[in-house]
Amino acid sequence: MSFDQIAPEALKLPPEQRALLASSLWESLEDPYDLAVDLDDHAAAALAVERDREMETGLVIPISHEELMKRLRR
Repeated sequence: MSFDQIAPEALKLPPEQRALLASSLWESLEDPYDLAVDLDDHAAAALAVERDREMETGLVIPISHEELMKRLRR
């Protein structure tokens, strides 16, 4: 089934069931960076510096939240 088929049906569910579905879907996604949730201050700062370097060098191109959501809905 496609997103266009599933989404309208999912939106018909009661709020509690939609929340359970959303949680289940979210948990099924893997972190593309595979990072531990609990970074110490040094590791978090190092990660921020690395992400900044990636943007400054053009290795990655930042996008807005709106653009991200558009891409995810495709």
